[in-house]
Amino acid sequence: MIHLVNLGRSHGLSQILAGTDIFHISHHLQRAPRGMRLTSTLYDLTWTLMPHFHTPENVSAHRRFADKVLTRTDGLIAISENTRRDAIRLLKIPPERITTIYPGIAEEYFKARPTQRERPYVLYVGTIEPRKNLDTLLDAWRIVKPDLRHEYELVIAGMDGWSTQATLERVRTEATYLGYVPEANLPGLFAGATALVYPSLYEGFGLPVVEAMAAGAPVLTSNTSCLPEIAGDAALFANPLSPAQLAGELTRLLESEDLRNQLIERGRRRAQNFRWESCAARSMEFFRNVGS
Repeated sequence: MIHLVNLGRSHGLSQILAGTDIFHISHHLQRAPRGMRLTSTLYDLTWTLMPHFHTPENVSAHRRFADKVLTRTDGLIAISENTRRDAIRLLKIPPERITTIYPGIAEEYFKARPTQRERPYVLYVGTIEPRKNLDTLLDAWRIVKPDLRHEYELVIAGMDGWSTQATLERVRTEATYLGYVPEANLPGLFAGATALVYPSLYEGFGLPVVEAMAAGAPVLTSNTSCLPEIAGDAALFANPLSPAQLAGELTRLLESEDLRNQLIERGRRRAQNFRWESCAARSMEFFRNVGS
Protein backbone atom coordinates (compact mmCIF):
# COMPACT_ATOMS: atom_id res chain seq x y z
CA MET A 1 0.00 0.00 0.00
CA ILE A 2 1.21 3.52 -0.81
CA HIS A 3 0.62 6.30 1.71
CA LEU A 4 0.93 10.01 0.87
CA VAL A 5 2.17 12.12 3.77
CA ASN A 6 2.00 15.90 4.12
CA LEU A 7 5.04 17.05 6.06
CA GLY A 8 3.82 19.74 8.42
CA ARG A 9 5.69 21.60 11.13
CA SER A 10 3.74 20.12 14.00
CA HIS A 11 5.48 16.73 14.01
CA GLY A 12 9.06 15.54 13.97
CA LEU A 13 10.25 14.33 10.59
CA SER A 14 11.61 11.06 11.96
CA GLN A 15 8.26 10.25 13.59
CA ILE A 16 6.31 10.93 10.41
CA LEU A 17 8.67 8.90 8.23
CA ALA A 18 8.77 5.84 10.49
CA GLY A 19 8.01 2.80 8.33
CA THR A 20 8.24 4.76 5.08
CA ASP A 21 9.65 2.87 2.10
CA ILE A 22 9.82 5.71 -0.48
CA PHE A 23 10.34 9.43 0.05
CA HIS A 24 9.50 11.75 -2.86
CA ILE A 25 11.57 14.86 -2.33
CA SER A 26 11.20 18.36 -3.78
CA HIS A 27 13.94 20.90 -4.33
CA HIS A 28 12.73 22.78 -1.25
CA LEU A 29 14.59 20.23 0.85
CA GLN A 30 18.36 20.15 0.49
CA ARG A 31 18.95 17.11 2.73
CA ALA A 32 17.34 13.79 1.93
CA PRO A 33 16.35 11.33 4.66
CA ARG A 34 18.28 8.07 4.92
CA GLY A 35 17.08 4.52 5.24
CA MET A 36 14.45 4.58 2.47
CA ARG A 37 14.24 4.75 -1.29
CA LEU A 38 14.32 8.22 -2.74
CA THR A 39 12.46 9.70 -5.73
CA SER A 40 11.95 13.20 -7.13
CA THR A 41 10.46 15.12 -10.06
CA LEU A 42 12.48 16.87 -12.77
CA TYR A 43 10.76 19.97 -14.18
CA ASP A 44 13.42 21.55 -16.35
CA LEU A 45 17.16 22.13 -16.39
CA THR A 46 17.15 25.78 -17.43
CA TRP A 47 19.25 26.55 -14.34
CA THR A 48 22.18 24.86 -16.08
CA LEU A 49 21.19 25.35 -19.74
CA MET A 50 20.33 29.06 -19.36
CA PRO A 51 21.70 30.25 -16.01
CA HIS A 52 21.38 33.88 -17.12
CA PHE A 53 17.59 33.44 -16.88
CA HIS A 54 17.83 32.69 -13.15
CA THR A 55 19.13 34.55 -10.14
CA PRO A 56 22.56 33.36 -8.93
CA GLU A 57 20.94 32.15 -5.70
CA ASN A 58 18.45 30.03 -7.64
CA VAL A 59 21.19 28.48 -9.77
CA SER A 60 23.23 27.62 -6.67
CA ALA A 61 20.24 26.05 -4.93
CA HIS A 62 19.39 23.88 -7.93
CA ARG A 63 23.03 22.81 -8.34
CA ARG A 64 23.25 21.76 -4.69
CA PHE A 65 20.00 19.82 -5.00
CA ALA A 66 21.27 18.03 -8.12
CA ASP A 67 24.62 17.16 -6.53
CA LYS A 68 23.31 16.08 -3.12
CA VAL A 69 19.93 14.58 -4.00
CA LEU A 70 19.20 13.87 -7.66
CA THR A 71 22.35 11.84 -8.20
CA ARG A 72 21.40 9.38 -5.42
CA THR A 73 17.70 8.90 -6.19
CA ASP A 74 16.31 5.44 -6.98
CA GLY A 75 13.93 6.88 -9.57
CA LEU A 76 13.02 10.19 -11.16
CA ILE A 77 9.89 11.49 -12.88
CA ALA A 78 10.51 13.86 -15.81
CA ILE A 79 7.57 16.00 -16.91
CA SER A 80 8.53 15.71 -20.58
CA GLU A 81 10.76 13.52 -22.71
CA ASN A 82 12.81 16.61 -23.50
CA THR A 83 13.50 17.13 -19.79
CA ARG A 84 14.39 13.45 -19.48
CA ARG A 85 16.94 13.75 -22.28
CA ASP A 86 18.39 16.89 -20.71
CA ALA A 87 18.86 15.09 -17.38
CA ILE A 88 20.56 12.13 -19.04
CA ARG A 89 22.89 14.42 -20.98
CA LEU A 90 23.64 17.11 -18.41
CA LEU A 91 23.38 15.31 -15.07
CA LYS A 92 24.69 11.96 -16.34
CA ILE A 93 21.78 10.13 -14.75
CA PRO A 94 21.29 6.60 -16.16
CA PRO A 95 18.31 6.54 -18.56
CA GLU A 96 16.64 3.60 -16.80
CA ARG A 97 16.25 5.67 -13.64
CA ILE A 98 14.10 8.36 -15.31
CA THR A 99 10.46 7.91 -16.33
CA THR A 100 8.55 10.49 -18.35
CA ILE A 101 5.11 11.23 -16.91
CA TYR A 102 3.19 14.21 -18.24
CA PRO A 103 1.31 16.39 -15.74
CA GLY A 104 -2.42 16.90 -16.08
CA ILE A 105 -4.52 20.03 -16.25
CA ALA A 106 -7.69 20.92 -14.39
CA GLU A 107 -11.00 19.60 -15.69
CA GLU A 108 -12.33 23.18 -15.90
CA TYR A 109 -10.24 23.82 -19.02
CA PHE A 110 -11.95 21.04 -20.96
CA LYS A 111 -15.39 22.58 -20.40
CA ALA A 112 -14.46 26.27 -20.37
CA ARG A 113 -16.86 28.92 -21.60
CA PRO A 114 -15.35 31.96 -23.31
CA THR A 115 -14.79 35.20 -21.46
CA GLN A 116 -16.29 38.10 -23.41
CA ARG A 117 -14.22 41.20 -24.12
CA GLU A 118 -15.01 44.25 -26.22
CA ARG A 119 -12.61 43.20 -28.98
CA PRO A 120 -11.31 39.81 -30.12
CA TYR A 121 -7.91 39.19 -28.60
CA VAL A 122 -4.59 37.41 -28.92
CA LEU A 123 -3.49 36.07 -25.54
CA TYR A 124 -0.27 35.42 -23.66
CA VAL A 125 -0.40 33.80 -20.20
CA GLY A 126 2.63 33.33 -17.98
CA THR A 127 5.02 34.95 -15.55
CA ILE A 128 6.66 38.13 -16.80
CA GLU A 129 10.34 37.18 -16.79
CA PRO A 130 13.20 37.09 -19.33
CA ARG A 131 12.85 33.40 -20.29
CA LYS A 132 9.26 33.96 -21.42
CA ASN A 133 10.54 36.23 -24.20
CA LEU A 134 7.84 38.90 -24.11
CA ASP A 135 10.03 41.56 -25.70
CA THR A 136 10.24 39.48 -28.87
CA LEU A 137 6.47 39.00 -28.80
CA LEU A 138 6.01 42.77 -28.56
CA ASP A 139 8.50 43.28 -31.41
CA ALA A 140 6.51 40.79 -33.50
CA TRP A 141 3.22 42.50 -32.66
CA ARG A 142 4.63 45.82 -33.92
CA ILE A 143 5.16 44.38 -37.40
CA VAL A 144 1.81 42.62 -37.69
CA LYS A 145 -0.39 44.39 -40.25
CA PRO A 146 -2.00 47.55 -38.83
CA ASP A 147 -5.49 46.39 -39.76
CA LEU A 148 -5.02 43.21 -37.73
CA ARG A 149 -3.64 45.14 -34.76
CA HIS A 150 -6.67 47.40 -34.99
CA GLU A 151 -9.05 44.43 -35.11
CA TYR A 152 -7.37 42.37 -32.39
CA GLU A 153 -6.23 43.27 -28.89
CA LEU A 154 -2.97 41.81 -27.53
CA VAL A 155 -3.74 40.71 -23.97
CA ILE A 156 -0.98 39.72 -21.55
CA ALA A 157 -1.80 37.99 -18.26
CA GLY A 158 0.69 36.99 -15.61
CA MET A 159 2.52 37.89 -12.46
CA ASP A 160 5.54 40.16 -12.44
CA GLY A 161 8.60 37.94 -12.08
CA TRP A 162 12.17 39.18 -11.89
CA SER A 163 14.29 41.53 -14.04
CA THR A 164 11.16 42.84 -15.76
CA GLN A 165 10.96 46.61 -15.30
CA ALA A 166 11.75 47.53 -18.91
CA THR A 167 9.56 44.72 -20.27
CA LEU A 168 6.63 45.71 -18.06
CA GLU A 169 6.86 49.31 -19.26
CA ARG A 170 6.55 48.05 -22.84
CA VAL A 171 3.72 45.66 -21.95
CA ARG A 172 1.67 48.42 -20.35
CA THR A 173 2.27 50.71 -23.34
CA GLU A 174 1.97 48.28 -26.25
CA ALA A 175 -0.57 45.72 -25.00
CA THR A 176 -3.41 45.24 -22.51
CA TYR A 177 -1.85 44.02 -19.27
CA LEU A 178 -4.16 42.14 -16.92
CA GLY A 179 -1.54 41.32 -14.31
CA TYR A 180 -2.24 38.29 -12.14
CA VAL A 181 -5.44 36.46 -13.12
CA PRO A 182 -6.97 34.10 -10.52
CA GLU A 183 -6.93 30.44 -11.51
CA ALA A 184 -10.72 30.30 -11.55
CA ASN A 185 -10.82 32.94 -14.31
CA LEU A 186 -8.16 31.44 -16.56
CA PRO A 187 -10.21 28.77 -18.40
CA GLY A 188 -12.65 31.36 -19.72
CA LEU A 189 -9.81 33.69 -20.67
CA PHE A 190 -8.17 30.93 -22.73
CA ALA A 191 -11.47 29.86 -24.27
CA GLY A 192 -12.28 33.39 -25.40
CA ALA A 193 -8.96 33.99 -27.14
CA THR A 194 -8.69 34.00 -30.91
CA ALA A 195 -5.20 32.59 -30.40
CA LEU A 196 -2.65 31.92 -27.66
CA VAL A 197 0.90 33.04 -28.44
CA TYR A 198 3.52 31.47 -26.18
CA PRO A 199 7.03 32.42 -27.39
CA SER A 200 9.01 31.06 -24.42
CA LEU A 201 12.68 30.35 -25.04
CA TYR A 202 12.63 27.12 -23.06
CA GLU A 203 10.04 25.05 -21.17
CA GLY A 204 9.97 21.87 -19.16
CA PHE A 205 6.32 21.26 -20.09
CA GLY A 206 4.55 24.44 -21.22
CA LEU A 207 1.35 24.33 -19.18
CA PRO A 208 -0.40 27.30 -20.89
CA VAL A 209 -0.09 25.56 -24.26
CA VAL A 210 -2.02 22.52 -23.00
CA GLU A 211 -4.55 24.67 -21.14
CA ALA A 212 -5.23 26.63 -24.32
CA MET A 213 -5.67 23.47 -26.40
CA ALA A 214 -8.10 22.00 -23.87
CA ALA A 215 -10.09 25.26 -23.78
CA GLY A 216 -10.36 25.46 -27.56
CA ALA A 217 -7.86 28.22 -28.37
CA PRO A 218 -5.51 27.84 -31.37
CA VAL A 219 -1.85 27.92 -30.33
CA LEU A 220 1.28 29.52 -31.76
CA THR A 221 4.36 28.61 -29.76
CA SER A 222 8.13 28.20 -29.97
CA ASN A 223 9.88 25.47 -31.92
CA THR A 224 12.24 24.84 -28.98
CA SER A 225 12.63 22.50 -25.99
CA CYS A 226 9.57 20.37 -25.17
CA LEU A 227 7.00 22.54 -26.94
CA PRO A 228 6.84 20.60 -30.25
CA GLU A 229 6.69 17.37 -28.20
CA ILE A 230 3.76 18.61 -26.13
CA ALA A 231 1.75 20.35 -28.86
CA GLY A 232 2.43 17.90 -31.70
CA ASP A 233 0.36 18.67 -34.80
CA ALA A 234 -2.05 20.85 -32.80
CA ALA A 235 -0.09 24.13 -32.95
CA LEU A 236 1.88 26.43 -35.20
CA PHE A 237 5.57 26.87 -34.39
CA ALA A 238 8.06 29.67 -34.89
CA ASN A 239 11.63 30.52 -33.98
CA PRO A 240 11.20 32.50 -30.73
CA LEU A 241 14.24 34.62 -31.58
CA SER A 242 12.67 35.84 -34.82
CA PRO A 243 10.03 38.59 -34.54
CA ALA A 244 9.43 38.34 -38.28
CA GLN A 245 8.68 34.62 -38.10
CA LEU A 246 6.41 35.03 -35.09
CA ALA A 247 4.57 37.87 -36.82
CA GLY A 248 4.23 35.85 -40.01
CA GLU A 249 2.78 32.78 -38.30
CA LEU A 250 0.46 34.90 -36.17
CA THR A 251 -0.77 36.72 -39.27
CA ARG A 252 -1.43 33.41 -41.00
CA LEU A 253 -3.41 32.25 -37.98
CA LEU A 254 -5.49 35.41 -37.64
CA GLU A 255 -6.29 35.57 -41.34
CA SER A 256 -7.46 31.96 -41.70
CA GLU A 257 -10.56 30.80 -39.84
CA ASP A 258 -10.14 27.37 -41.43
CA LEU A 259 -6.65 27.04 -39.98
CA ARG A 260 -7.87 28.12 -36.55
CA ASN A 261 -10.69 25.57 -36.65
CA GLN A 262 -8.28 22.80 -37.63
CA LEU A 263 -5.97 23.64 -34.73
CA ILE A 264 -8.88 23.86 -32.30
CA GLU A 265 -10.05 20.37 -33.26
CA ARG A 266 -6.54 18.90 -33.08
CA GLY A 267 -5.81 20.74 -29.85
CA ARG A 268 -8.89 19.45 -28.04
CA ARG A 269 -8.00 15.94 -29.13
CA ARG A 270 -4.35 16.23 -28.09
CA ALA A 271 -5.19 17.78 -24.72
CA GLN A 272 -6.85 14.50 -23.76
CA ASN A 273 -3.32 13.11 -23.27
CA PHE A 274 -2.85 15.43 -20.31
CA ARG A 275 -5.49 14.31 -17.83
CA TRP A 276 -4.71 14.02 -14.13
CA GLU A 277 -6.22 10.52 -14.10
CA SER A 278 -3.56 9.33 -16.52
CA CYS A 279 -0.81 11.13 -14.60
CA ALA A 280 -1.95 9.55 -11.32
CA ALA A 281 -2.12 6.03 -12.77
CA ARG A 282 1.35 6.28 -14.29
CA SER A 283 2.73 7.81 -11.08
CA MET A 284 1.36 4.94 -8.98
CA GLU A 285 2.95 2.47 -11.39
CA PHE A 286 6.25 4.35 -11.09
CA PHE A 287 6.23 4.20 -7.28
CA ARG A 288 5.33 0.51 -7.27
CA ASN A 289 8.23 -0.21 -9.59
CA VAL A 290 10.64 1.77 -7.43
CA GLY A 291 9.38 -0.01 -4.32
CA SER A 292 9.54 -3.52 -5.77
